Amino acid sequence: MASKADSIKLFSFQGAPMRAFHLTWVAFFVCFFAWFACAPLMPVIKGEFGLSMEQIANINIAAVAITIFVRLLVGPLCDRYGPRKTYTGLLLLGAIPVLGVALAQSYEAFLLARLGIGAVGASFVITQYHTSVMFGPKVVGTANATAAGWGNAGGGAAQAVMPLMLTAIVMLGVSQSLSWRLALVVPGVMMIVMAFFYWRYTQDCPAGNYDELRKTGRMPEGGGKGGWASFVAGCRNYRAWLLFVTYGACFGIEIFIHNIAAVYYVDHFDLTLGQAGMAAASFGLLALFARSLGGWLSDKAALSGDLNRRVTVLFVLMIGEGLGLLWFAQSEGVVFAVIAMLVFGLFTHMACGATYALVPFIAPKALGGVAGIVGAGGNVGAVAAGFLMKGTGDIKQTLTILSGLVLVASVCAIAARFSNTTIVGAGSAPAAA
Repeated sequence: MASKADSIKLFSFQGAPMRAFHLTWVAFFVCFFAWFACAPLMPVIKGEFGLSMEQIANINIAAVAITIFVRLLVGPLCDRYGPRKTYTGLLLLGAIPVLGVALAQSYEAFLLARLGIGAVGASFVITQYHTSVMFGPKVVGTANATAAGWGNAGGGAAQAVMPLMLTAIVMLGVSQSLSWRLALVVPGVMMIVMAFFYWRYTQDCPAGNYDELRKTGRMPEGGGKGGWASFVAGCRNYRAWLLFVTYGACFGIEIFIHNIAAVYYVDHFDLTLGQAGMAAASFGLLALFARSLGGWLSDKAALSGDLNRRVTVLFVLMIGEGLGLLWFAQSEGVVFAVIAMLVFGLFTHMACGATYALVPFIAPKALGGVAGIVGAGGNVGAVAAGFLMKGTGDIKQTLTILSGLVLVASVCAIAARFSNTTIVGAGSAPAAA
């Protein structure tokens, strides 16, 4: 039976692991591009529908709320049906609200479409699941973080590309009211095309597809549990819930910044839509390398065989994130604000990578359940941040409060320490504590 890859050959498409690696991060990129495509256009959409700050907060909450439930669902679905079928289905179904948002004629219709688009954020869980079953313990943290980071950059790319696309369409003589709608059709089409490639060129694990392996009794150990059993096993592991909190404090903040950055720069610093989009994009594009760096640091720290060093790396990164976010919140000039955003963004993305570098070791036989629970934590954090902003009515005050909450949440990283951390090959699952 084919085994997991022990190395990452970035420029190779040979073998199931590397094909899955490249296609899963591209699919993730497309999904995140679609998920955040509306965010940089919100200053225009705000004027189109005459939105209040409270309505914008509701839209931001809707954009991430449904993802909580879909992320909890797709992890066990990966265990049951395999990541290939699950990802293809998500891409096709998710394209419907992405295309539908362009047809919205009112605040209520836009809000409903934005709620549906949030489901594509669950793509992250499938990406992390697929790389986890394809790569061995020595490189799984780096593989997870790199695929997630490159895919996550889709959010940053949307911040930069969508305003440019809108401008290009307007220059063709199309009205601004129609231009933003036409621009939002593009990511929906991209998702449909990506669904074909994912179905055609990937498989569930190095040995093949789950349905075929089950028929022949050759299922790998990590895929032993399916559906509900995987979810229940994940729920029973307290470390999964501790990482649920830490991921809410890093990825949740990341999503929140994606959704409010353009509006914040326009309203607080009087930047143009294009300038605000570029500033916001710089935060998202950090994911191109920062997530990978977090996963790589985690892998390097654990080479001695001590899994708790991964825990320590996560704790330190979250402290840096909290302090950096406080700096960003208190920055008055736009130059200092951008610098502070890049600093705290670096720690935020690295913390995300370090969190999922730990996920494969929490409950290896219930990988889908744990991946879904931790992933859902990110969206819970984003929803909580959205409600906080709705309550304060002020983005700057919200950011200040969030910085303190991140520092408090960092304690959960230390609480996830393992009692038995002597790991064979610096990556096998530790004994239950």
